[in-house]
Amino acid sequence: MINPIVKTIELGDGRTITLETGKLAKQADGSVMLRMGDTMMLATVCAAKDANPGVDFMPLQVEYKEKYTSFGRFPGGFTKREGRASDYEVLTCRLVDRALRPLFPDNYHAEVFVNIILYSADGKDMPDALAGLAASAALAVSDIPFNGPISEVRVARVDGGFIINPTFQQLEEADMDIMVAATYDNIMMVEGEMKEVSEAELLEAMKVAHEAIKVHCKAQMELTELVGKTVKREYNHEVNDDDLRQQVREACYDKAYAIVASGNTNKHERHESFTAIRDEFKARFTEEELEEKGALIDRYYHDVEKEAMRRCILDEGKRLDGRRTTEIRPIWAEVNYLPGPHGAAVFTRGETQSLTSVTLGTKLDEKIIDDVLVHGKERFLLHYNFPPFSTGEAKPQRGVGRREIGHGNLAHRALKGMIPADFPYVIRIVSDILESNGSSSMATVCAGTLALMDAGVQIKKPVSGIAMGLIKNAGEDKYAILSDILGDEDHLGDMDFKVTGTKDGITATQMDIKVDGLSFEVLQRALNQAKDGRMHILSKITDTMPEPRAELKEHAPRIETMIIPKEFIGAVIGPGGKIIQGMQEETGTVITIEEINGTGRIEVSGTNKQSIEHATRLIKGIVAIPEIGEIYKGKVRSVMPYGAFVEFLPGKDGLLHISEIDWKRLESVEEAGIKEGDEIEVKLLDIDPKTGKFKLSKRALLPRPEKH
Repeated sequence: MINPIVKTIELGDGRTITLETGKLAKQADGSVMLRMGDTMMLATVCAAKDANPGVDFMPLQVEYKEKYTSFGRFPGGFTKREGRASDYEVLTCRLVDRALRPLFPDNYHAEVFVNIILYSADGKDMPDALAGLAASAALAVSDIPFNGPISEVRVARVDGGFIINPTFQQLEEADMDIMVAATYDNIMMVEGEMKEVSEAELLEAMKVAHEAIKVHCKAQMELTELVGKTVKREYNHEVNDDDLRQQVREACYDKAYAIVASGNTNKHERHESFTAIRDEFKARFTEEELEEKGALIDRYYHDVEKEAMRRCILDEGKRLDGRRTTEIRPIWAEVNYLPGPHGAAVFTRGETQSLTSVTLGTKLDEKIIDDVLVHGKERFLLHYNFPPFSTGEAKPQRGVGRREIGHGNLAHRALKGMIPADFPYVIRIVSDILESNGSSSMATVCAGTLALMDAGVQIKKPVSGIAMGLIKNAGEDKYAILSDILGDEDHLGDMDFKVTGTKDGITATQMDIKVDGLSFEVLQRALNQAKDGRMHILSKITDTMPEPRAELKEHAPRIETMIIPKEFIGAVIGPGGKIIQGMQEETGTVITIEEINGTGRIEVSGTNKQSIEHATRLIKGIVAIPEIGEIYKGKVRSVMPYGAFVEFLPGKDGLLHISEIDWKRLESVEEAGIKEGDEIEVKLLDIDPKTGKFKLSKRALLPRPEKH
């Protein structure tokens, strides 16, 4: 029997997390089985011993997979086995990746694979909040160099109080849902959504999260000691030439600084100028020397560019494109640009541009979610596309990647709270990025707001978004917070901080921090500066379109909703769907019905008002309760020797006996001129209490002849 090493974390609310190693997946460099209640996930990590030739970055791959068996379910589809990662799994991978990646040593370039697999779930606790802890624990019990540990927690605010790692049920009641990753000392990553909270409230949630994470990190440090992996493997993934590094700096720094200080606003021209400096230096060497030193020159020159950009900002307050640190690039926007969609907008900020469209659909267009633990339907969809031509790259456009899913999710979270709860349409927003130099996800939020208003969606408030950056050199107190960052400022900077919100508060955020020792004071200043930027961008949005269109566009589908008692759902559908199908065929509409909270919710959609009104009348007739003494306009369905059957309400036929057609005696129904298909007025005389059959009369509506 194997005796694993186990470390238990007390969460302070009666729950515990156990980290177990030494029992499963022992051939991996590190493996940990994490358990919280009945939720169990295995995290493994494997790293190559050496880096591949020419690799000068961190080749980290994080995979998160939820087994359907973990919750006693079969996968859907014909194969009945797990397939490609769902959006939820991809988003969880990204959360873990973004927390781990900055903490590997800068000169460590071996391939590292982190796999996290959910093997057991209780449907109560949310496993994505535990994935970062599991991955970090696997690294902690390995000999892979890593400047951790880290952990991730979800923070929800319910009734004004913060809950760490809430259950699915608790999260439904929350007005704030953020995921925070941190080391023992520093916040590394934040992502989440909220219902228009203030900057101070978001900062408070981050502080609460960090205190919980410190407990997780301390437990991992102790686990590392127990396993005996305090000494990590030796490696040598970079061969450096200090003399060459100095040559590159002496020859290129002043020239690179001059380009930075020139304030050229065109990205491609700047890059060409930077490239020319590097190529001029390379011209000193022969082809044989460049084969040996070319890659080193590229790396050292990249460092020169980075230093020049950072020093110009810190010393002169001047950015690559000449802006001040708080300055937003020029913005222009236009709505109703595309005639075909139900709503459309172009939003351009500097060299970043989104062309966004809105499509309104019916219940039949809902997205079905069938993840392991999450089942349901989504009525608000947002899809983000990032074609290579948006950055001038000459390469083919492939399928949707993790970047597209992540950026689209952030914009989705930013906007979804502004859709009215009673809006009957399914909404799909598609953002195509046509130019990119800076945050295209924030451009998507702004373009999405305008496109929704152009479509006539009565959003609660417009939403804007901004991406912030930070420059802070180690050992220096001086730092600069940058509003509306460029792509290079993201790449060469120390923080990428996106914030979206209305005039009244924050709706979503995503933060990646790449520098140690960032205080909450700096974060507070960044949040306040982001608010100023958001308000400026919001004013540009409302200048373009102050409020949503009063009406939907002419070619948008029309939808009417009805709520009926639950017991009438079957009557509307009819045996085998006969009634509802017949109404759709007769009216040319699409009718959907579902049970929600003990009532029936009906949607009637069509291309014109008349057809919808016709269908609505038919449905109201079905759900109407027949009342004795009421007069109805019915349709003769069949004629018998003893009378006629009349449909006086949809799906409800009554007998008009021959004796109730006229006051005079009739030998046949035909004698009264009644035939199949006729529309006649009848009065409901009686309802048989035993059989429920209806007795109708036509003569009761005729004047009684006088007696002679």
